[in-house]
Amino acid sequence: MSDVRLLVPRTIPLLRRIAGAGLLVLVGTLVAASTVGTSVLATAGPARADGPGSVQGTDGPPRPAAAADSGAATGEGEVPRPDGRATGTKHPTLALDQDFPDPDILKVGDTYYVYSTNSAKTLPVASATSLDGPWTVQQADALPRLGEWASSGFTWAPDVSRRADGTFLLYYTARHTASNRQCIGAAIADSPRGPFVPVGTEPLVCPAEAGGAIDASSFVDRDGRRYLLYKNDGNAIGLPTTIYLQPVAPDGVTFAGERVPLISNDGDEGWLVEAPVLVRQGTSYNLFYATGEYWNGTYATRIATAASVAGPYTKADRPLLSTATFDGAVTGPGGADVLQDTDAGDHIVFHGVRDGGYRALYVAELGWAADDTPVVRGSRFRVEGEGGRVHHATVRTDATGASGGAVVSDLDHPDSWVELQVYAPRSGAYTLHVGYGNVSVDSNGAERTASHHVAVDGRRAGTIEYPFTGSDTWGEATIDVRLSAGSNTVRLGPATWVAEVDYVDVA
Repeated sequence: MSDVRLLVPRTIPLLRRIAGAGLLVLVGTLVAASTVGTSVLATAGPARADGPGSVQGTDGPPRPAAAADSGAATGEGEVPRPDGRATGTKHPTLALDQDFPDPDILKVGDTYYVYSTNSAKTLPVASATSLDGPWTVQQADALPRLGEWASSGFTWAPDVSRRADGTFLLYYTARHTASNRQCIGAAIADSPRGPFVPVGTEPLVCPAEAGGAIDASSFVDRDGRRYLLYKNDGNAIGLPTTIYLQPVAPDGVTFAGERVPLISNDGDEGWLVEAPVLVRQGTSYNLFYATGEYWNGTYATRIATAASVAGPYTKADRPLLSTATFDGAVTGPGGADVLQDTDAGDHIVFHGVRDGGYRALYVAELGWAADDTPVVRGSRFRVEGEGGRVHHATVRTDATGASGGAVVSDLDHPDSWVELQVYAPRSGAYTLHVGYGNVSVDSNGAERTASHHVAVDGRRAGTIEYPFTGSDTWGEATIDVRLSAGSNTVRLGPATWVAEVDYVDVA
C-alpha cells in the first residue's frame, strides 16, 4: 500500500470502507475514490485530458475522468466572447435616465406608453415604438387638473387601462385636502396621451382612519371581471399596511362588492407592502408588490401567488427583484408594472435609484417558469441543490448556514452528479452563481481548489472552480453559459478535488 495517499479533510461527515483495499475513505468532503485496490487521490490545478479515460493533475497519478454522461464531452454549450469566455448576464435596460418613478406601462397599437409619479408635471407620460426606446417625454401634462377634492404636488403611482368602450381609465393618488391624507381618484380620456378628466367630486378610495390609500392598479380577469387593487397607507400613521382587492363594474369606478384583503406586511418585509400589480399566468395569480424604502437600496419587488383571484396568497421566500438579485446593477428596483405582449414578449418595467437620488426607468425581459411564476432576466433566480436530481451522491441536511440548510454532498465518484432544472426567459447568455463548500486538502495539509464540469442540456459548458472555504463555510463561484428559452437541465459533476453544492442562482 505504499502508493496509497490518504487526503485528510477538515470535516469527516461519514466513513466508508473500500472492500478489498483495506482502506477507510473519508466520504463527502474527500476526493473521489478510484477503482477498488488503486490509489485514493485528487488532482490539482486545471484538469487536462492525458489519454482516454483519465484526468491528469499535478499532485499525483491520474484518476478516472468523470463519466461521459456528465455532459463534459463537447464544447457546444459554451458562450463565445472575444477573449474566449462567455458573455454572461444581460442586465435590465436603462430606458429613461431621468426621474420617472412608479412606472405604469400600456401598449396601444404599435406604441408603448409609460406613466409616472409627478415630477415636472402632474402626470408625466412618455412613448416609444420599442421597449428599449428611444422614449419621448410628452410636453403636455396628461392630467392638467386634479379632482376637486385634491391638492397638487403629491400625485403618485398612476395606473392607466383601457375600458371595454375604448376609453382610457386613470387611477391616481393625490393629497385629500380635507383629511390631509393620500387618497385615490379616477379620470377618463379618449386617448392614452390624455388629457384625462377627473371623475366625481370626491376620491374613489379614502380610508383616512387607516392612513389613506395609495398605489391603485387595475386587473381584468379572463371572465371580464374587473378589479381595483390598492394599499392602505398605514405606514404614514404608524399602522400596518394591507393590499386590498376591490371588485368594480366594467366602468372601473363603480364598486361591485366588498373589498378583500390579500396580504399585509410581515416577516422581513419591514414597515410596508405597496405597489400591487396582479397578473394571471396559466393557473396562477401572481401578485407583484414592493417592500422597503423607495429612496434607497432596501426597496425590492416581491411576489405572492394564489390559485384564485381572492387568494389565499402565498409569499415567495426571496425577492423577485432587489439590489442583491441584480448584483448591484440596479439599486432599489420597485414600483413595477408588467406588460404581457405577444409581439415583443413579456416585460417588466420598474424604477431604480440613481446616484443623483432620482428614480429612473428600467425595462427587463420577463418569463414564466413551469409553475407559472415569474422569472426576470438579469435578476437572480435560485434553485436549491437538494431539490435536484442526484446520482451517486447524497443530500446532507445538517449543513449549518447553507441556503435551505441542505447541500448535495458525496460528489466524489466519477459518475457522481446533480442535475437542476433552471428557467430562462429568453435564449442567450446567462451567469450561473453556484453556492458551494470545499474542505479539500492535499497530503501535506495544503488547501486545494476543487472544480466541477458543467453541462447544459447534455452539452459541455465549461468547468467551474471552487476555492477552499472550510467546514460548513460557504462560498460562491460563477460560470457564464448559454441557455435556451424555457427550461434547461444544468448538470454539475466532479472534475478535481471535492465540493458540495448548495444552490444555483441563474441571472
